[in-house]
Amino acid sequence: MTQATTEPGKSFHIDVGGAPQTTSRGSPSFPVRAAAFPPTGRVDLDAALKTLAATKDRWARTPVRERIQVLGELVLGLQTVASRWVAACCDAKRIPQGSSRAGEEWGALACVVRLCQRWKESLSDIAARGTPRLPGPVAARPDGQLVVRVFPDGLYDRAMFPGMTGELWLEPGTTRDQLEARHAAVYRRAEPSGSVSLVLAAGNYANLAPGDILQKVFGDNCVVVMKTNPVNAYLGPLIQEAFRSLVDRDVLRVVYGGAEEGAYLAEHELVDELHLTGSDKTYDAIVFGPGEEGRRRKAERAPRVTKPFSCELGNLSPVIVVPGPWSESELAYQGEHIASTLTLNGGFNCFNTRMIVQHREWSQRQSLLDEVRRVLRQTPTHNAYYPGAAEIHDRFVAAHPEAERLGEPADGHLPWTLIPDVDPGRSDDLCFTSEPFCSLFSETALSAPGVPEFIDQAVRFVNESLWGSLTATILVHPRSLDDHKVAEAVDRAVANLRYGTVGVNLWGLMGFLFGTTTWGAFPGHQSHDIQSGSGTVNNTLMLPSVQKSVLRGPFVQKPKPLTFPSNRSAGKALERVLRFWGRPSPFGLLGVVAKVMRG
Repeated sequence: MTQATTEPGKSFHIDVGGAPQTTSRGSPSFPVRAAAFPPTGRVDLDAALKTLAATKDRWARTPVRERIQVLGELVLGLQTVASRWVAACCDAKRIPQGSSRAGEEWGALACVVRLCQRWKESLSDIAARGTPRLPGPVAARPDGQLVVRVFPDGLYDRAMFPGMTGELWLEPGTTRDQLEARHAAVYRRAEPSGSVSLVLAAGNYANLAPGDILQKVFGDNCVVVMKTNPVNAYLGPLIQEAFRSLVDRDVLRVVYGGAEEGAYLAEHELVDELHLTGSDKTYDAIVFGPGEEGRRRKAERAPRVTKPFSCELGNLSPVIVVPGPWSESELAYQGEHIASTLTLNGGFNCFNTRMIVQHREWSQRQSLLDEVRRVLRQTPTHNAYYPGAAEIHDRFVAAHPEAERLGEPADGHLPWTLIPDVDPGRSDDLCFTSEPFCSLFSETALSAPGVPEFIDQAVRFVNESLWGSLTATILVHPRSLDDHKVAEAVDRAVANLRYGTVGVNLWGLMGFLFGTTTWGAFPGHQSHDIQSGSGTVNNTLMLPSVQKSVLRGPFVQKPKPLTFPSNRSAGKALERVLRFWGRPSPFGLLGVVAKVMRG
């Protein structure tokens, strides 16, 4: 969910102090504080790997009951560091503590607590019955593809996420017998063996590295050396403290450094497998090598690193807008909905919307864009804390002088930026081929004789013309679904979209909050054309052969979503959410609901 911190082979330095530096554009930039964490030396890297290698088989054979205890300790550890964790993130990103925007950091950490609880529930089920209990039924689509309903699970889920559902679609051809035989297979081996996994952490959002660690340790039976990203290396000590139960058992080591340390670890003989949340450029540099040799190896499909490598590498996330009888209030709601999918974390996430796809003949097309513009003008801009953001923004604006700069950016900030009416016939347009990892997104419009035809055309367009395959969203009015042809087209769209997460009236981010839907690229990318990556994380139910997660929700959510920029209670509400997920109770739920209702 992040772009590369540096070009391979180059160093990157971040000052400790609070004074702004100057970018190549001459504008002030407020870098985050990471210089206090110098790169871990090779002697210490070797020592960490030797310790992990000596522990890997013992961890693989650790009884489930002990693992459940460890997860309980992790929940307590995360709650202990929560205030300091959020304060560190806010300080690094120049977010006023106590503001609604600080809620983004509380929400990110709440996701980690929820994941711990989901892993704990699955392991408790394994201890009691051999496999994780599935929250819903296993059904077969008309073509035989299996669909497992995994959300909601119980009263608390229904109360906190009203009207929302989550499904895991398995790879076509997977049978019920195969599902049963391979469900939580890692916990069925008579003599399990472990692996040392290198986790190359993301630099943008605080929940990503901990989530990757949980997947590797509890889902894949690995011990982990996690190299922090220089952008948010300040999280390293907090992760080490919160995950003390894993550190003390020699299951986790946290190390520091940049591209040089990452390359050394990736090729180390004691590292068995790798996981990266980052950039496809970083992936290519690791797998094929940097520079001209790397380009030659990639062209010849001759990788230097052939170890198992799971990765999540970014996306040009689309929102497909299905025309319908939208009222003025619904236009305003969806305008803020779409705007919020850009503004979260300043646009520095792979699930941020990058392309709005509309029907050219829809009479309300411009009205919707006007609502998006209105919200962005009213939303405070974000510190452009991620390296290279200003240069990326400039490159897109130079290619599209018609780009609209919205809002009033302060020093070190970038404006919210919309590039409207990008020509869908220009397949080589930057807006279709490159992820603008900053506060910018685009809009395009397709001509079609009717709504069903538009939906089919939009699916073909995003599948074939947009880079990446992580997540896509469809917005469709419930009254539009009264037309069986539209309903059938939406059903085809969900089935045919080649994305790892598909949301119907729900943004892909919600899959992180559910805790039982997986996250990752659509299967099938090869190492020489990796795009959004391979493999999944957050597979807390340990289901085999997952093709995609499908999320569904109401067209208009009430009360107002906590991700909306105008929601002033988001900070306090998401802090309550974190505490609630740490120790769920009816009283705690009432506290969350009271905060959420204030909107």
